[in-house]
Amino acid sequence: MIELRHHSLVFTFPQVHRKALLRINFQRTLRIPDDEKTYPLPPGFGAFPLRHIDDFAGRIPPGWLDHGGVMLPMYQSEAMWLSFASGDGYPFIVKVAAGKINCITGDPWADKVNRSPQDYLVVPYQPWLDGYCVEKGRIRQFVAMPLGSGYTAEEQITGAADHGGLQLIVHPMKAKAYDKLRAGLDRPVLYQSAVVCESMGLGMGLAPGGRMKQQIYEDFHDFNVWDLSHRSRCFVHIVNSIGWRAITGEIPPTLPPSAEQYNRAGLPWFEYYNSDLKALDGSGKIKRLKSVADLSKDKKETVLPENTPIGQAKTITIKGDGKRNIVREGSF
Repeated sequence: MIELRHHSLVFTFPQVHRKALLRINFQRTLRIPDDEKTYPLPPGFGAFPLRHIDDFAGRIPPGWLDHGGVMLPMYQSEAMWLSFASGDGYPFIVKVAAGKINCITGDPWADKVNRSPQDYLVVPYQPWLDGYCVEKGRIRQFVAMPLGSGYTAEEQITGAADHGGLQLIVHPMKAKAYDKLRAGLDRPVLYQSAVVCESMGLGMGLAPGGRMKQQIYEDFHDFNVWDLSHRSRCFVHIVNSIGWRAITGEIPPTLPPSAEQYNRAGLPWFEYYNSDLKALDGSGKIKRLKSVADLSKDKKETVLPENTPIGQAKTITIKGDGKRNIVREGSF
């Protein structure tokens, strides 16, 4: 079952285990410079608002109703990252796609879960997902661009702008495997992490932006611990700011400060480190995609305002030792 609670998607599997609960939200953030430098993790400035598609049936494209799910607003060239919270550390598999392109492998969307190559995240051990996995320890940030403009990963790989946005599939761990795992933990833990879902039509897709330090961790569990007989799927439709006002009558959130303004104020960036886990190598298909900045040069367009490189960043390292509640937030 999936519920919308306080701008978060809450996945529960009571038929599997009473503690099988995963909360996912979509964080507003700085867009890092797209300049081939590699930057630390930017902060979160709070969750994007989420609304039920079904509440606006008369104002959205018919195709959106077929897919159901929720929608959120983004401005052109705005960035996002995904955050997970797993109650009591209950493990989940999460498959993430943007425009039906798998964000880990660069392959077309498939419901089937593949171990080799691994095409999914393991929550709670994966703390966040900020973008497309291009190589070991490096991602390219998710940046919203209009569908049909040619910038999104979907359009660069398939040549079409049919889907956009984000898609998610969530599978829980089997109950017996979790109970065995839980017996080895000394106290309840709330783990935080990040992921993504789908948008169509009116709206926006996600393009590869600036380079960022982030490891996508290898699944260290035996594959048979995952309950592949139970799953939940969700479409998250991304609407541009003008469309959001027309559909909902609401004003979308204001844009966050630029990376240069944030860094000049001396505010912190983040680095997540977990020495116990191995990182995936990344996708050659995704690595070959052009970033927004590179493609805009080819097109002779200006689509990235405030893309100024930043100087030395104040970085806070968060160690993923499984003993703390991880919070990655900006200053108020």
